[in-house]
Amino acid sequence: MHIEIANSATDELVTAFAMLIPQLSSSAAPVTREALQSVIDDEAVTVFVARHDEKIVGTLSLAIFHIPTGVRAWIEDVVVDDAARGLGVGLALTQAAIDHATNHGARSVDLTSRASRTAAHRLYERAGFAIRETNVYRYSLGS
Repeated sequence: MHIEIANSATDELVTAFAMLIPQLSSSAAPVTREALQSVIDDEAVTVFVARHDEKIVGTLSLAIFHIPTGVRAWIEDVVVDDAARGLGVGLALTQAAIDHATNHGARSVDLTSRASRTAAHRLYERAGFAIRETNVYRYSLGS
């Protein structure tokens, strides 16, 4: 298992996202090369890629941002290929994100996970995350 940070929206990475994102969300639009490069170029976001046997089998996005109460980090879009589940890919990606956030001065790392994703919940608990007593609200800004 090898974890790396994406620096460019290569053909390989675009193809991997085209395969992985539908496994995460049936409603997400396909990721274009331009959109992926925009995410990679965003200074607040780090895109982690997991490889197994030289093939991209997972990804995770980490946003690190400064607010008045300190540096915070947020994990989003964690997805591991169905064929690679059980190999420790999710845990390796999550640990890489935690280490990166720590190295950049974050005071905490947050994430959300749908209630139906019980395997993901076990992964996050193994990684040291704890459920917070909070509500998450969303204000939708269109489609």
